[in-house]
Amino acid sequence: MEDCIFCRIASEEIASYKVYEDGKFFAFLDVNPKNKGHTLVIPKEHARWVWDVEDAGGYMEVCKRIALAMKKAFGTDYVACAILGEEVPHAHIHLIPRFPKDGHGGTINFSLTKSFSDAEMREFATLISQNIKK
Repeated sequence: MEDCIFCRIASEEIASYKVYEDGKFFAFLDVNPKNKGHTLVIPKEHARWVWDVEDAGGYMEVCKRIALAMKKAFGTDYVACAILGEEVPHAHIHLIPRFPKDGHGGTINFSLTKSFSDAEMREFATLISQNIKK
């Protein structure tokens, strides 16, 4: 889809803090992060909803690999997962590392956005990428 921002990110027409890429899926840091390492996982082929992704099992496996990498990279034992699908009309899954006293309380507060420098964002992406099991 020409005007889809996530399609443009997956094709690397728009720069992102890439965390993961294979033939079907692409993961990158959210530019409005809820915590450090907040990652969006998308199919490269445009699909409006997560439930429209043909290889749903493969999609979940990629999310699992990234979540496990986040746990190791950030020393947390909890990575929240959210499938909302309303913000951008392209299937996407949020993976958000959780930390004690991260300001969210019991559940992720999607109105709370945190700010990190470019160097920090690059470091987060690298840490996650380096911890993804092949």
